[in-house]
Amino acid sequence: MSQKEVLIKFPDGNEKQYVQGVSLGEIANSISSSLKKKSVAGVVNGVRYDLNRSITQDAEVELYDIASSAGIEIMRHTSAHVLAQAIRRLYGDVNLGVGPVIDNGFYYDIDMDSTITVQDLSKIEKEMAKIIAENIEIVRVELSREEAKKLFQKDPLKLELLEDIPQDEIVTVYRQGEFVDLCRGPHLPATRFIKAFKLTHISGAYWRGDSNNKVLQRIYGVAFATKEEMEEYFHFVEEAQKRNHRKLGNELELFMFSEEAPGMPFYLANGQIIRNELEVFLRKLQHQYDYQEVRTPFMMNKRLWEQSGHWDHYKENMYFTKVDNQEFALKPMNCPGHMLIFKDKRRSYRELPIRMAEFGQVHRHEFSGALNGLLRVRTFCQDDAHIFVRPDQIENEILLALRLIDRVYKTFGFEYDIELSTRPEDFMGSVQLWDQAEASLERVLKNLGYPYKINEGDGAFYGPKIDIHIKDAIKRSHQCATVQLDFQLPEKFDLTYIDEQNQKVRPVVIHRAVFGSIDRFLGILIEHFGGAFPIWLSPIQVQVIPVSNSIHKEYVEEVTRRLKQEGIRVQLDIREEKLGYKIREAQMKKIPFILIVGDNEVENQSVNLRPYGQENSLEVQLDDFISKIKNVIENKSLNNNEYDLG
Repeated sequence: MSQKEVLIKFPDGNEKQYVQGVSLGEIANSISSSLKKKSVAGVVNGVRYDLNRSITQDAEVELYDIASSAGIEIMRHTSAHVLAQAIRRLYGDVNLGVGPVIDNGFYYDIDMDSTITVQDLSKIEKEMAKIIAENIEIVRVELSREEAKKLFQKDPLKLELLEDIPQDEIVTVYRQGEFVDLCRGPHLPATRFIKAFKLTHISGAYWRGDSNNKVLQRIYGVAFATKEEMEEYFHFVEEAQKRNHRKLGNELELFMFSEEAPGMPFYLANGQIIRNELEVFLRKLQHQYDYQEVRTPFMMNKRLWEQSGHWDHYKENMYFTKVDNQEFALKPMNCPGHMLIFKDKRRSYRELPIRMAEFGQVHRHEFSGALNGLLRVRTFCQDDAHIFVRPDQIENEILLALRLIDRVYKTFGFEYDIELSTRPEDFMGSVQLWDQAEASLERVLKNLGYPYKINEGDGAFYGPKIDIHIKDAIKRSHQCATVQLDFQLPEKFDLTYIDEQNQKVRPVVIHRAVFGSIDRFLGILIEHFGGAFPIWLSPIQVQVIPVSNSIHKEYVEEVTRRLKQEGIRVQLDIREEKLGYKIREAQMKKIPFILIVGDNEVENQSVNLRPYGQENSLEVQLDDFISKIKNVIENKSLNNNEYDLG
């Protein structure tokens, strides 16, 4: 009797018959020994499989090597098991929780009497390295529930996890030498495939994220396909720490926080200068694009938020208060206020489009654990705009909004990616209108030739949106700008305009933000520039330092006065401190230009110029310096150094 066969289809479209029960490893070996050697796992009919798991039916398969994104993820999962095995070897019968994969690495939650310290991590790493060197085979085993309960009878946390596995799901464990763990997998074929790892830190974590449960010890680690990639990662981490906006915000005196207003930033003089520059910059651009700037109240009646739909979709994130026995809410966004302004007077089709913009302060309740400097706050300034259009104007207005966003981001040197977010589960309105809105957004992106990704189900509850993700100097992605198409709010607020036939017709609303949140955008800029802002944004653009306060005071005061007259933000340092100390302090504050004045400069009516980050200096005429710096500021150049000092 001949053995049954299965038909295996490969990514290139080729097909081949194999004996039923064949494994991915055997399939790889049948193609080439080198493919078998480098393969670590695969996918079978859309499900990830271990290399040695049997295939019992016709399948489409794909093999993963360790360098693939899936291969790295599987390696990180196996690294968590190796960590747990090392803990068991070193500390005996501890209770193990879960060990999932996270960005760049893994962790494992452990319940044990003794406390693991940072000093213990090197010892655990050595044991993990030993397990990897032992090249222990990793085997998937299917068990009955009774067998699994018996196996984990001394592991209360594993028994709890076992109870939560659906009855129709197969229970699997993975054996790794003497170590066995409850796990769905998949895993590497053996421990030797783990290439580069390091344990990073320890924290406490509630079991299963529930504050009613006990706190476990959580050990974190990272793992990569090569040592070079791991070194690159730690370089990135070091660079990110240097650029941390909370650290630089404190050092450069940009902003502060207080327990009297948790999650609500206080802007110091230097930070407010940057905020003002950002607003002035965008305000001028919006004026060129014919926006009308408005201002709406911070607090409005609860019934307005019920009418807009925010009450049903957003009330958990809103702040409420009572005034004259009526309930009011601090606005979490500006949209409803702009709807009221549009509705306040009779509108004609000739007026449209109406581009209404606001730098509006909004309040949103965020959990305290989610707060993160300026990147996640409870009150922020939203550079919001709502464009009221006729249907025939939709695509042109979206195009103009995207061009405005592009102009702003190019000014800061940001590259960006575009994402089209479609209808969510809790959408308002008809499917037909949603389809129409999504098609309009997609058509504009295609006509502009912009590459984009579809983000299924992530649209706002009132309409689909285009989200812009900028990349900072160390290639981190941040979602900031957005363009959203909305057929719902005009319906809810009964907005109309009079068309050519003298009939009342609904407008369509385009929601648009460029910075998104000025506060968050500032946090991103601080980290993007590492605190060394281009001169047009710098709170102090020039620092003037005399060699001698008594001898050169009159001339440095004249230099300072001239710079102020030209609109340059200048600071004069005439403290009784050593010259070298003053220069170092100005460099620490990342001031773009230091002007030092001594006898030669007084005699020649010049200044000794030292740009930030440069060792050399250059004597230049004051008038020449002012002319060049004004040009850099006016052009919003990203390069402060108009002077090449080598």
